Amino acid sequence: MTCARPEDGSRIWRSPEGVHIDVRGLEPPEPMVEILRMIDRGEVDSVLIAHLDRDPIFLYPELEDRGWSHEVMDPSCWARDGTDGVIVRIVRCNP
Repeated sequence: MTCARPEDGSRIWRSPEGVHIDVRGLEPPEPMVEILRMIDRGEVDSVLIAHLDRDPIFLYPELEDRGWSHEVMDPSCWARDGTDGVIVRIVRCNP
């Protein structure tokens, strides 16, 4: 998985795995708001990979209500850039 944020500092990028959004450093509820905004606007076809500071427990019911599932990923790929956090893979249930 391509976990590292682009060198240009972009918060949103694409990789073969899907669209990534890095919301680390944002104060709650902004990470959830940004993720839901992308989904609600149709900016993601089927897979969104969210990079967060903490487990977004309030996000999960909102995703389910919108027809998306989630999977918390192994953040070990972040070890390369010295950061930590949570990676959540969000998938549209019925694309």
